[in-house]
Amino acid sequence: MIDHAHDLESVRGATERLLTAAATLDDAAVTESSRLPGWSRGHVLAHLSRNADALVNVLRGQPMYASAEARDTDIERDAPRPLDVQLTDLRDSAERFQELGAAPADWSRAVELRNGVTDSAARVPFRRWAEVELHHVDLGIGYELEDLPEEFTQREITFLTERFRGHPDVPALLLEQDDGRRIPTGGEGEPPLVVTGRRADLLGWLAGRRDGSALTVHGGTLPPLPPL
Repeated sequence: MIDHAHDLESVRGATERLLTAAATLDDAAVTESSRLPGWSRGHVLAHLSRNADALVNVLRGQPMYASAEARDTDIERDAPRPLDVQLTDLRDSAERFQELGAAPADWSRAVELRNGVTDSAARVPFRRWAEVELHHVDLGIGYELEDLPEEFTQREITFLTERFRGHPDVPALLLEQDDGRRIPTGGEGEPPLVVTGRRADLLGWLAGRRDGSALTVHGGTLPPLPPL
């Protein structure tokens, strides 16, 4: 059972951590490269603001973005803005998301995201939580995968393994965490490749933030994962 109210509070906390950390930057640092290829830190901050507005659209039953081109254009337009403008936009857009999330609604309803993906409304706050946490790491300002809340790390690993389960381009895998938990994912096949490692490293590989070199693979070589 997804507790959307709990996740909304988690989003609020993650957003405050990000805003506090980003406030230590300056305008020059915003123009520097993030850890995402081709994106500056300004791109990451602009994306987070526009994503909050996009998820408001989703909860209102509207298209997430007018188009893929409009999404990209908005990010490019907003990326060069000074730090104070970026932070104000991020704070205001986050608050719009929180306000709508606090309004009475049928959280069991289905909503549509990008590319025809559907999900329950109740999972939208968790999706926003993932955006804020992972992109905070992407800024490259001292917040690492190891710093993520334990609850978030475990839930995001579970979410991503569900996403890759049955994927035709992913072989049968069994992820074994450092706490002994084992999670199957990928396609069918016996025996599956067993991938072991710390949760931060498993999450980094699943989310495309690490190359998997810190993981141990039994039964073959670590396969490439399709983009999210």
